[in-house]
Amino acid sequence: MSHFKWIENGSITSVPGFRAAGVTAGFKRNGSPDFAMIESEVPANFAGAFTSCTFAAAPVQICRRRVLESSTIRAAVINSGNANACTGPEGLANAEKSCQLTAARLGITSDEVVVSSTGRIGVQLPMDLIERGIDLAAAALSRDGGAAAARAIMTTDTVPKAVALTLEIGGRTVTIGAMTKGAGMIDPSMTVPHATMLCYIATDVKADNALLRELIAANVADSFNRITIDGDMSTNDTTIVMANGLSGAELTTGSEETEKFRQALLAVMQELARRMVMDGEGATKFVTVNVRHARSAADAKLAAEAVANSLLCKTAWFGGDPNWGRVVAALGYSGAQFDPGKTDICYDDMPVVRCGGDAGTPESALCGIVKQREFSVNVDFNDGAFDYWVWTSDVSYEYVKINADYHT
Repeated sequence: MSHFKWIENGSITSVPGFRAAGVTAGFKRNGSPDFAMIESEVPANFAGAFTSCTFAAAPVQICRRRVLESSTIRAAVINSGNANACTGPEGLANAEKSCQLTAARLGITSDEVVVSSTGRIGVQLPMDLIERGIDLAAAALSRDGGAAAARAIMTTDTVPKAVALTLEIGGRTVTIGAMTKGAGMIDPSMTVPHATMLCYIATDVKADNALLRELIAANVADSFNRITIDGDMSTNDTTIVMANGLSGAELTTGSEETEKFRQALLAVMQELARRMVMDGEGATKFVTVNVRHARSAADAKLAAEAVANSLLCKTAWFGGDPNWGRVVAALGYSGAQFDPGKTDICYDDMPVVRCGGDAGTPESALCGIVKQREFSVNVDFNDGAFDYWVWTSDVSYEYVKINADYHT
């Protein structure tokens, strides 16, 4: 039984001491909400994980600087519709200006503000819209604003993604609330510290920045870094956790209570990661790729990611085609070291490959598996002690249409 309890319709503002807003600043031509703000009513300790893409966007560079130089933060601002990536010194100055404008509006300092952007790459940020968004969002900040904020950061997402839960730490009730966006350009490889995946997490537990950094690093590796929709890493991937301490419960390194909190935080992050894959651009399938008994951790990861990112596998899944030849081909070119003659593959629990050859299961039975909304591809190398899993989706006609039309 879980030691935490999900909050129905929970959001980032389910956490005491946090307010949020989602407004329309004018970035999106269809008039949808496109600017969000999150505010902690007191200074919050924080940590972050960011894209390892060399073309890291201007807001990512600002957030990395905050993680290294600021002890606490008070606010975050996020715009949707413009990534502020590959925009040079002007883009960096605009990202910092966004923080300064927010700070002035909220009566705090600019080094207490983090910033994120998502949308089209290579276009300078329209600062008149940023200023308008900041003014509107600051005026709309509310302890019930989490749902609106989650909606405002969407790009090609079809649904907002927000969750919250509570747990007991040291006899006190602690809350974790979070929101994320991402439906395409999703194959994060975020590091600590240093179309897009953005995640903001709030909690009222008390923890220092170093401990939060440890927690976020451990959990990103088993949540957002385990998903892929299209194999493309974004310039803007960002995860920020903020802890304002208002619950009175405090975490210390190595304690049982800290491990209990980490597990609850992981549940939040995995739930959001799962929702991102379920809402992948044009996705009709949610596929878990499991690789077991590999010779090394690296081999298990290479093999799982090769299958999860194979266009031939993903299009076969879309068509309900159990073509396992595409799976073995992906394993073969993955770079993983394994013995094909020892390799078994199942779709869910149904044998597909035994000892590197056809397991003899009728194709009609396999079709029944891959036509489901969710199924798993289970690879067993029978050659070691290392496992790895990835959550992925199929590739549909709609995915091509969305991405062919996205720029215009």
